[in-house]
Amino acid sequence: MCDAVGAIFIQPKGQVDYVGGNGKTLRASVIIVSMMHAARPVGDFLREWRQRRRMSQLDLALEAEISTRHLSFMETGRAAPSREMVLRLAERLDIPLRERNALLVAAGFAPVFPERSLDDPLLQPARKAMDLVLAGHEPYPALAIDRHWNLVAYNKAVPFFLASVDPSLLTPPVNVLRLSLHPQGFAPRIANYWEWRIHLFERLRHQIGITADPVLVDLINELSAYPAPDGAKPHHGGNDYAGVVVPLQFISDAGVMSFISTTTVFGTPIDVTLSELALETFFPADAATAEALRKIG
Repeated sequence: MCDAVGAIFIQPKGQVDYVGGNGKTLRASVIIVSMMHAARPVGDFLREWRQRRRMSQLDLALEAEISTRHLSFMETGRAAPSREMVLRLAERLDIPLRERNALLVAAGFAPVFPERSLDDPLLQPARKAMDLVLAGHEPYPALAIDRHWNLVAYNKAVPFFLASVDPSLLTPPVNVLRLSLHPQGFAPRIANYWEWRIHLFERLRHQIGITADPVLVDLINELSAYPAPDGAKPHHGGNDYAGVVVPLQFISDAGVMSFISTTTVFGTPIDVTLSELALETFFPADAATAEALRKIG
């Protein structure tokens, strides 16, 4: 294993590690709402989010239990929404917490959803829960990512899969999608490269549709430009799992390992940091993979 991998990813057995130092966290940024958000009328944002959700004014008015006239007046600036109305509309539009803060600022109110660092004492119960999930998943790989798919934490099963990765891809922030599809990352070791790539792109496009995050738009454009590894077989649909799940088939020194994955999020977060965290856990899709991982662990 190269020095870069060892320096970033190796930790004592059974101990969850956080990128940026063992036992430490990447500090979540303080809530910074750009001048663009503050300068644009709140009605512009309401209309954009409504259209993004493919809702008519009538649809949203019915959901929010207000008149279409009042909604139209708020979107055009003829009426100023109250703080409670902004939050009600944001809830009905399923706007991410970070953008709800921006919406409040555009309407002339202070943000209400805090963005704490994971080492904040108030987030310790959530962090302990995350640690339990990651460590409890061993000897199978599991990791935590933020809203931009940057690696936040991982368990001791993860480093095994990084031995052939170019060290430049392991410099924090480590982007999991870039790591997966980059020619010097996992890509040459993914047996079902095109199938897995299609799966990741579908997830990323869905996330962009929900969040409208420009960083994710730039990321998908970057990933789209990556060449496929030599010998990657075209995907014609169908696999051994009857179309129920998309497996990840990883070519390791111990042979091809097959995984199915699950994604876990916090159910009712009111903190921006927690709302943007996701736990990706990988399970063996066959007995041979499970046995190989037990031997490695």
